[in-house]
Amino acid sequence: MAVIRKIYFIILDFLQDIVVTLVMALALFLTVYFFLFRPFQVDGSSMFPNYLNGEYLLTNIISLRVSEPHRGDVIVFNAPPDPGKYYIKRLIGLPGDSIVLKDGDVYLNGKLLNESAYLKPSVKTYGLAYFKDNQEIKVPTSDYFVLGDNREESSDSREWGFVPKDQVIGISFFVYWPLNEAKVISNPY
Repeated sequence: MAVIRKIYFIILDFLQDIVVTLVMALALFLTVYFFLFRPFQVDGSSMFPNYLNGEYLLTNIISLRVSEPHRGDVIVFNAPPDPGKYYIKRLIGLPGDSIVLKDGDVYLNGKLLNESAYLKPSVKTYGLAYFKDNQEIKVPTSDYFVLGDNREESSDSREWGFVPKDQVIGISFFVYWPLNEAKVISNPY
């Protein structure tokens, strides 16, 4: 009887350890997910060739509590045309910036924006429904201007306007899946 009782308590201790470990792991995961980092999947070709459809990006959501994103950051935000979806785009215009699309190029505050670190020279940026060619716009103080890297296939600020600051989820910093495409996402500026 003593042996059975001892086995019973060993099994009970083991199960209790498993439950405690699982609860702690879940608490750690939820803390990281809701307050520090969150994964997002690239859906579509708007960031091609730098980020591919189906890739998973790790996004820093805590950094926005202590600083603003910078020009060139790859950000995740609630999609203005469909707030239930997330978009991943490159931050081009900061609050107060003046932007003009002219002859397929982006001019920022009167100067040609050098995008050679992430775009091929053949890539052209033309206006769409919201923001047309040769039209100067100024980014409002509480908004950002974003573009996809695949300018011909991207639904971005040229089509639906600015991204409100309070809709930005975070700044992507690492591609972690698929493993053969894993890389650090660095700001080209």
